[in-house]
Amino acid sequence: MTAPRTRPRTALLWTIAVLAAATLVVGVVGVVTATTGAASPTAITGTSLDGKQVTLDPGESGTAASASNAVADTGVQLVVPSVGLEVPLGELDAVDGQITPPGFSEAYRVRNLGVPLTDRADGTVFVVMHSLRNGAIGPGNLLIDVDGQRSEVVVGSSVRIGDARWTVTGSERITKATVAADADVWADEPGRLLLITCLQRPDGSPSVDNVVIEATLDR
Repeated sequence: MTAPRTRPRTALLWTIAVLAAATLVVGVVGVVTATTGAASPTAITGTSLDGKQVTLDPGESGTAASASNAVADTGVQLVVPSVGLEVPLGELDAVDGQITPPGFSEAYRVRNLGVPLTDRADGTVFVVMHSLRNGAIGPGNLLIDVDGQRSEVVVGSSVRIGDARWTVTGSERITKATVAADADVWADEPGRLLLITCLQRPDGSPSVDNVVIEATLDR
């Protein structure tokens, strides 16, 4: 990501309010594992992009996923042509400071952070998605270079949501332990798009970092 940005006082105050509820990292980087056995009755389960049955790890907030009022498909696609990503864009709410997508083959705009797509010129659109381990593929897997431990999406790449277009300006690897307190990440800035997923590890162990990809609005 680029150097720290300066923001109007109003945006900074908004950021402080968001960070009061920013245990966001817990859900945003929710660890998901492929499973072939039966899940518990309360487990959040679903299907990955490559058709595998997956289950949210027990340490993640299934309660937040269930209470997020999620819609899996709003009728538009999130498309990142350079990495072959094209998935439905859903929507969800952050719940008690946690964002936990309930689905494993969609991306989700966070309703109660930033701005809706119709107001994209006036603020930040926040989009989150799962990446998966143990051999399954989620939307976030296409955004990350696991061996290189960085974003797979390079500066200058195009991101499309419906008729909206952004150009990628940078990316950053941020630890789960620090992302919630990073005011630059959660700033609500005009014409900004943020894609957030977890960075899986080469050895298949649980993720400890996020990848945050930033893009600037073209139209």
